[in-house]
Amino acid sequence: MGLFDSFAISASGLTAERLRLDLISNNIANMNTAGRPDDPAVPAYRRRFPVFAQVLQEVRSAGTARPRYKGAGVRVIRIVEDHSPPRLAYEPSHPLADERGYVAYPNINIVNEMINMITATRSYEANVTALNAAKDIALKAIEIGRG
Repeated sequence: MGLFDSFAISASGLTAERLRLDLISNNIANMNTAGRPDDPAVPAYRRRFPVFAQVLQEVRSAGTARPRYKGAGVRVIRIVEDHSPPRLAYEPSHPLADERGYVAYPNINIVNEMINMITATRSYEANVTALNAAKDIALKAIEIGRG
């Protein structure tokens, strides 16, 4: 593994976790966004979350027929919408209420979103720590090289 490989792996993790935090923030911001039940023209907001995939890099070595792979970071392969049914609230005076008086709200649990946010923050911090460790190793190598 080269010096810049560790930087690239940490950077990919930072980018992925930042996107995850952005999606969680968007979910929390829209958790009270109303929609009309069963009306595709005015749907309730749907919770979004990222799907991560490991990035593999082929390693070529002499004398082996099968290719080998090593981890080269992470990336977001898609953003998925939660298809759970919306939370219905009886609010007959709401402008988006249907004929029965119900309004659709996203089925977002603030506790789950906060747990996901803490997890994403911890992962982000771990990537920063790994990046700083790689930077310190590179600086020490330069110092040793100077003599």
